Amino acid sequence: MAASVLFCIITALNFICIAFAFDPRPLQDFCVADPTSPVRINGIPCKDPTTAKADDFFYRGLHVPGNTSNPLGAALTPVSVATVPGLNTLGLTLARLDFAPNGIIPPHYHPRATELLTVLEGSLEVGFVTSSPANVHYSKVLEKGDVFVVPVGLLHYQRNVGSANTVALAVVNSQNAGIVAVTNGVFGAKPPINRQYLAKAYLLDEKTISRLQATF
Repeated sequence: MAASVLFCIITALNFICIAFAFDPRPLQDFCVADPTSPVRINGIPCKDPTTAKADDFFYRGLHVPGNTSNPLGAALTPVSVATVPGLNTLGLTLARLDFAPNGIIPPHYHPRATELLTVLEGSLEVGFVTSSPANVHYSKVLEKGDVFVVPVGLLHYQRNVGSANTVALAVVNSQNAGIVAVTNGVFGAKPPINRQYLAKAYLLDEKTISRLQATF
């Protein structure tokens, strides 16, 4: 009996070692994305590495301010595998965030990435909320040179609290972090979510729900 138990333990430990030995990192120097490939995989296929060129790893234009003349007063300029094919499989995405005075990015979350924010100019309030049931709100006003991290999958937001334009850099540790904008998802779903259900869920009347669905 003792021998069989010991055998099971050793077998289980071997499987654990195999699991920890799994290498999630790239298996080659690089994998320049080939968006024209007909192959469908979890990501983007690689093109022939012998055809790679320096421009596959290059982007110019992050110094150009984004257009904040929109209802949110904010703009996002991404540097992703779509603009830098050499980022494929490397698990990184960068974005420039521009905020007009009082500009905001509404509450949202990234299901597949942690976010690191650095303010380059201006003042930016950043906050996130922990999962239920605690729902603890952590927030900080960032000034030039300040850094703030938002853990993976948590609801967060940004807003310009200064009197001038604010510029920040955001980095996520995923090629495709995903973004779920809460209000857009709830009130902008197509086809729409049942109004009676939403009214009950958010303690609002159906008229308000209808107005919100029309807005989003």
